[in-house]
Amino acid sequence: MLLTPMSILIDSSTRVLCQGITGAAGAFHTKGCLEYGTRMVGGTTPGKGGQRDANGLPIFETVHEAVKATGATATMIFVPPPFAGDAIIEAADAGVGVICAITEGIPVQDMIRVRATLDKYPNSTLIGPNCPGVITPGRKIGQNKYEGGCKIGIMPGYIHMHRVDAPSRKAVGIISRSGTLTYEAVWQCSARGIGQTTCVGIGGDPIKGLDFTDLLELFTADPDTSAIVMIGEIGGNAEVDGGRWLQQNSKKPVVAFIAGRTAPPGRRMGHAGAIVGGSADTAQSKIDALRECGVLVAESPADMGAFAARALGLN
Repeated sequence: MLLTPMSILIDSSTRVLCQGITGAAGAFHTKGCLEYGTRMVGGTTPGKGGQRDANGLPIFETVHEAVKATGATATMIFVPPPFAGDAIIEAADAGVGVICAITEGIPVQDMIRVRATLDKYPNSTLIGPNCPGVITPGRKIGQNKYEGGCKIGIMPGYIHMHRVDAPSRKAVGIISRSGTLTYEAVWQCSARGIGQTTCVGIGGDPIKGLDFTDLLELFTADPDTSAIVMIGEIGGNAEVDGGRWLQQNSKKPVVAFIAGRTAPPGRRMGHAGAIVGGSADTAQSKIDALRECGVLVAESPADMGAFAARALGLN
């Protein structure tokens, strides 16, 4: 019998659509999600409704049609930036519960409109945009074959580890503004025998869906998440807000890394939201504030896995 861990947001029963399924990125990552074991049930491309994609999945004109026909509960969005904001709203209006907007470069004014509109849809949760998505690892059943998990987006599935496969029998939840650093933290944890319950890339845009505090609440409530890894960067105050929430509401060990210690003020560094706007936006100010809140902060990204092991009492 497959032992599936507790998780947040998604699990093996999640039925997933791809908006933009016939585009190059959408097609490529739909195939990758299918191969990982995700229950991909179809996708949308206006003008191609009634056809099937290269994987044999049905293509619909609208998300409403897709949800009605497939019972989809989640979607990943690979729609070009000028249209991605409307794609998010369309998914929420169709009743999709988890919306992962992978698209990078959505105009800020579009996201302001999206956030205001999503207030009307309390049952829809947005992850991203400009993010790698979310994954609840499955259990390995063969060479590059997994069962009981769900991958939505672009994360490489093979680096993740189900708690039951982990020698430590322990798992962490991972929250990150950086896709690349998400993969690095996952790889380091898996190499040390630490599994993951769910990994969430929240994206690097200044206006987005779920943020650190939202996910810290979910991971704190998840009984199979033994510790939490949060990866932040310069810009904004979301990391510090999360640390203050932890200080008052959670006793789980938390490890953090903050990127951008050498970033010059006023210059955007990679992500649209990664720009020092004041003294509280610097990496060092965030590191100091998180340590005051009891968070174990790694000085280097190379130490994230070692710090996670230390937080779990494994070294």
